[in-house]
Amino acid sequence: MTGATGIWPDIRAGVLTCSDSCFYRGWPDDSGQWLRQTLAAQGLQVVCYAVVPDEEDRIVATLLDWVDRQGCDLILTTGGTGLGPRDVTPEATARVIQRAAPSLLEYARWQTGQSNPLAYLSRGIAGVRGHCLIVNLPGNVKAVQEYWHALQPLLEHGLALLKGHHPHPRSLT
Repeated sequence: MTGATGIWPDIRAGVLTCSDSCFYRGWPDDSGQWLRQTLAAQGLQVVCYAVVPDEEDRIVATLLDWVDRQGCDLILTTGGTGLGPRDVTPEATARVIQRAAPSLLEYARWQTGQSNPLAYLSRGIAGVRGHCLIVNLPGNVKAVQEYWHALQPLLEHGLALLKGHHPHPRSLT
């Protein structure tokens, strides 16, 4: 299921870039912009977008607002998933989610790690808060593209389930 078919048009999405470089130094947000454009091209409603610094409390506050007040069904974060001392996006996300979905990013790392073993250094997590699926993606635009291509069919199926649709099980390959 791709494009503006299936569940995508009903999805309210948010893209959150977690980056000191973009927030404080004004570096371009290539990964966040790529996500925004890609989600919109797929037919999703991108209703929230922001760039925040690598500060756990700021990330938590934004995620909570977007889920609990703005009604996002899907939030993709980019950045802050590495091993650096200020890479705190997974910790912030863990404070927000109610149910973890670890296999999503295990699968993405395995898919992208085949050609780039550095993918295994990403600590991103995924999980659900209420009706919203939150997924941490790396900050590098090429890695974000690779993760998106791996995760897209899983996300669409998972979001359908979260919205109460029960599509018949099928292979995604």
